[in-house]
Amino acid sequence: MKTPKAIALILAFLAMVMLPAAAMAQGKKKAEPLPPVTAAAREAGKKAAPAIIQKMNLSCQISDAREVGKNPATKTSLYEVACGPGAMGYIVQVVGAEPPVAFSCLEANSPPVMCQLPGNANPQALLGPFLARAKVDCVPVSARGIGQAGGKVYLEAQCQGGSGYIVGASAPLDVSTTPLAVQDCFLYDDADAGQLKCTLVDQAARLATVDSLIKQGASSCVVKERRFAAETRDGTKYFEASCQDGKGYVFKVDTKGQLVDTIDCVKAASLLDGGCKLTDTRQAQTEQAALYTRLAKSAGSNCDVDRYALFPPHAGEEDVELVCKDGSGAIGIFRAGAGPSQVLDCPRAQMFGFACSLSKAANFAALNADLKRIKPDTTCVVSDSRVLGKSSKGTVLLEVACADKLKGYVLEYQTAPTLSAVAATGCALAGGCKLPGNT
Repeated sequence: MKTPKAIALILAFLAMVMLPAAAMAQGKKKAEPLPPVTAAAREAGKKAAPAIIQKMNLSCQISDAREVGKNPATKTSLYEVACGPGAMGYIVQVVGAEPPVAFSCLEANSPPVMCQLPGNANPQALLGPFLARAKVDCVPVSARGIGQAGGKVYLEAQCQGGSGYIVGASAPLDVSTTPLAVQDCFLYDDADAGQLKCTLVDQAARLATVDSLIKQGASSCVVKERRFAAETRDGTKYFEASCQDGKGYVFKVDTKGQLVDTIDCVKAASLLDGGCKLTDTRQAQTEQAALYTRLAKSAGSNCDVDRYALFPPHAGEEDVELVCKDGSGAIGIFRAGAGPSQVLDCPRAQMFGFACSLSKAANFAALNADLKRIKPDTTCVVSDSRVLGKSSKGTVLLEVACADKLKGYVLEYQTAPTLSAVAATGCALAGGCKLPGNT
C-alpha cells in the first residue's frame, strides 16, 4: 500500500511549520519534543471544530479541541478533537474548499503528527473492545496506523503475548462499529514490498508464541523449524513444526489460541495444501499407504492404496479416503473393536456423509450389483446417484439414474451392522427423484 497522500501532506506540513527552525538547520536526526498545547490553540480549536465535524457527519461529541497549526500558503489547517470518554479522537485536516479528512489518534500517533489532548492519551485502549466484537482474543499493547485507501482505514495491533493483527475498517475510524476485517499478521508475512505488512512484532517473535502449544501437543519434539501454515474462514489456525528426530506435526489452534488437535505430518496431507513442507514424509506415507492396503483387504476390499487423505477423527474409528493404484476411489471406515470395518466405493459412501475429492471417476459397479440383485430383469446401468434422505424406518434412500436415460430407481439401504440394499422402487412410484432422466 502506498503512503496515503493526505498523511504525506500532514507530515510535510508539520515538519515545515512545527519543528523548531534551529533543529531543522542543524539537521538533527531526533525530533524535538512537541510544543505544549496552549490556551489560544484550544480556544481556536473549540471555535472551528464543531462546524468541521458537523460537515463531515463524524460521530463525535466534542469534549476538547485544539488548533494544531495553519499553513496559509497551502490553505491547510489541522485540528485535534477529543470526542469524550470511550470514543476515538481525531486529527482533522482542512485544505481550502476540499472536504475535510479525519485521521484517528491511532493513525496520528507519532511525532510530528500526533494527538496531544488529555482525552486522547491512550487510543490503543479503545482497540480492545473493537477487536472483541470481531471475536479476536487480543489485549492491545501498541498499535499503528498503516494508511487509508478506497474509503477504508488499515491499522496494525500488537497484542499481549506477542501476536498481532491487521485491522481494516471504514474511514474515518469509528471504534463503535464492527471492524471490516481482522486478520492475523501471519497472513501478511509473505506480502510483496509496498503491501500491508506487520512491523510491531517480527515474524520470528510471533512464531515463538506457538512453542508452548508444540510442547503441549508433541512433548518429545525438539523443534527444528516452525511455520504458520493456514487459517480457515472460522479463524482456526494451523502451524507446522519439524523436529530434530525427523518427525513433524501440524497443530490446530482455535480462535482463543488453544490447542485443538495435533496431527502427525504423515496424516496431514488433506489438511494443508501439499501437506507438511518442513518435514519429508515420503517414506512414512508409503508405509502408511501399505498399512491402509492391509486394512482394506481385511475389510474385503482389493484396493491397493496409492494415496490417501484422512477425515476428521471419530471416537473408535479412522475414516480415510483411499485412491487405489487402478485409479478408483473409496472410503475406508476402519473401526477398532466397535463394529466391523468397511471399505465403500465413493457413490455408496455418500450414505455415511462422505464425499470423495481425490478420485473424480465414480465407480457404480457396487450399485449396479445391488440393483440387479433386487431387480434381476432391469436393463438400468447406473450412471449417477445422490442421497435422498432417511425413511421413517431409519434406512437410507439413494436415488440412481440410468445410462439409457430411462427412469431410474430409489434404492433403500440399511447401514448397520454393515451396508446392505433391502429394496428398490422405480422413480415413477417413489417420488422425489431429481437426477436427469428421472423427473
